[in-house]
Amino acid sequence: MAYTTINKSTDNFNTKLYTGNSSTNAITGIGHQPDLVWMKNRGAGDKHYLFDAVRGVTKSIYSNLTSAEATTSNGLTAFGTDGFTLGNEGDINGNGNNFVSWNWKAGAGAGSANTDGSINTTSTSVNTTAGFSISKYTGNGSNPSTVGHGLGVAPKMIIIKNLDQGTDWQVYHASTGNTKGLLLNSTAAAFTSSFWGDTTPTNSVFTLGVGDVNTNNINYIAYCFAEKTGYSKIGSYTGNGSTDGPFVYTGFKPAWVMIKRTDDVHDWRMHDSVRNPSNVIGKYVEANTTDVEGDSVTLDFISNGFKLKTTTGAHNASGGTYIYLAFAEEPLVGDNPATAR
Repeated sequence: MAYTTINKSTDNFNTKLYTGNSSTNAITGIGHQPDLVWMKNRGAGDKHYLFDAVRGVTKSIYSNLTSAEATTSNGLTAFGTDGFTLGNEGDINGNGNNFVSWNWKAGAGAGSANTDGSINTTSTSVNTTAGFSISKYTGNGSNPSTVGHGLGVAPKMIIIKNLDQGTDWQVYHASTGNTKGLLLNSTAAAFTSSFWGDTTPTNSVFTLGVGDVNTNNINYIAYCFAEKTGYSKIGSYTGNGSTDGPFVYTGFKPAWVMIKRTDDVHDWRMHDSVRNPSNVIGKYVEANTTDVEGDSVTLDFISNGFKLKTTTGAHNASGGTYIYLAFAEEPLVGDNPATAR
C-alpha cells in the first residue's frame, strides 16, 4: 500500500480559532501559507466567507448564499507565510466574537494558467502533494468542455461557484457520480445533472456541460480535491439509524470532516478536532446556513476513521446515503499509525 509523503497535516490543512478585535487582526499559527481560507462566526448568524489566493485578497464568496463575488475591502487583506490578516469586517472580525477558520494550502500563491483543457484557466494554484488545487476560468458555453486541474490524479470532489452571477454552488462528488449534482448552499438531495458532461474527471482535466458551471464569458472558481492515502479521504457510507452507528474507515485520525446526506434534504455539516479536542465530536457548523455553531452528540474521531453516534437524519438515518470529505489530524505514514483519541 502506498502512503502519503505528508508527515505533518498542518503543513497543508489546519483549523484555526480566533477572537475578533474590530481592527487589524493578524491570525498566525496556521503552519503554512493558506491559499483558501473559510471563516464563520461561531456565535452569530453571520454568513460564511471564503477567500483564496487565486482571486486575491478582499474578494469574498459565501458558501451559504448564491451571491456573486464581492469586494470586501476590510475583509481578508493579506495572506501570510503562517496565516492571514483581517480588516474590521464585523462578520469575520467583530470585537470579542469567536470565529473558526479552515485553511488549505494550494500552490502558496496565485499560480499560473493551466492549458490542459479546452478552456485555459486564468490561473491554477496547485498542491500535488496534498491533492488540492484552485482554478479560475472563464466559461465558453460549449458542451462538453474541459478544464485542467493540475493535480496529476483525478479529483474526487469539485466545488464550483459562478463569480459574476447569483447562482448556486455546484458540487461534484465521486460517490454520487458524473450524472448527479449537489448544491453546497442548499439542503437539496443529489439531483440529475448534466453539469459534469456525464464524464468522470481524469488525472489532468474535469469535464463541464453548460449552465451554472460553464456559461459563456462568465468567470468561475473551482476547488478540486483528490484523495491522498493517509491524509485525505472522499467517500460515502450508509446510515443505520442507531446511536451505535457505522464506522467509516479513512485510514487516519480525522482533523476535519464534512458530511452531507444525498438521498434527502439535509445540511452540510462540518466538524473538526480543534473545536472538539476530545470525543465526543459534537460541535458543527453548517456550510449552507448562517446558523450559529450547533452542539450535540454526533460522532467520534478515532485512530483510523470516525464512528457515528447519533440517529439524526443529517448524519445517520437508517438506510440514508451520505458523502463526506475528510482530512487527517495525524497522517498515517508507513507503519506508524495514529493513536486513538
